[in-house]
Amino acid sequence: MVTILKKFFLLITLLLSACMHVFHSESVYESLGGRHKIAEIVDKFIVEIESDPVIFEYFKDSDVERFRSKLTEHICFHTGGPCEYTGDTMERVHDGMNMTEADFNRGVDLLINAMYSANIPHRIQNKVLAIFVPMRQQMIYRP
Repeated sequence: MVTILKKFFLLITLLLSACMHVFHSESVYESLGGRHKIAEIVDKFIVEIESDPVIFEYFKDSDVERFRSKLTEHICFHTGGPCEYTGDTMERVHDGMNMTEADFNRGVDLLINAMYSANIPHRIQNKVLAIFVPMRQQMIYRP
């Protein structure tokens, strides 16, 4: 009887664990691999920006360490991570840049390159883009 009860409780435990896994929806932050992977993407994105003469013009006078820190926070926060974003609004950050839609799209391509270089699967890249691309209206044509 004790053996049957042990098997029963083991079976119930396994079933509950499986159900919890089904109901737990992994955040984009978790799918990315957490803060260290976001930091890797940001570092690779910075290299992409530095290598692109058109996009680099928008960033040439930026404080790279602040950019790195705030972009890491921004991505962490918006993908469901445990971070608080302490930077300025996207409008404030992009005021005076007058970034065109074409250059915004070019920047998105650089971000995709950075994610690809960091071995982020396409389906996760698409989830990240779905979060950030709608912010484009806050970034483009800000004289």
